[in-house]
Amino acid sequence: MTKTITIELSDTQEKSMEYVTSSSQDWATNSVTNRARQAADEIVKIYTNRALDEGINIPVTRDEIVVDAFAREWVKTAEQVAKEFDEELAKK
Repeated sequence: MTKTITIELSDTQEKSMEYVTSSSQDWATNSVTNRARQAADEIVKIYTNRALDEGINIPVTRDEIVVDAFAREWVKTAEQVAKEFDEELAKK
């Protein structure tokens, strides 16, 4: 499965991007895919360490590791973390 992300830039924003790149689309694609790769690296590290500590078999692909990490709730979405933080804050 893939996801399409669309962004809108004003004429001024697009002109400003021309200062730093020949293609805003390529720049945005590269930026997001690189950040996703970095996040996956972090998740794989968290998962691998925990799986080794708990004697769990590690899936054979990075994609399977990421999916299983969320399924086991060994990692959470940023939205989940923010919600839990707000709930804890409200208790105080």
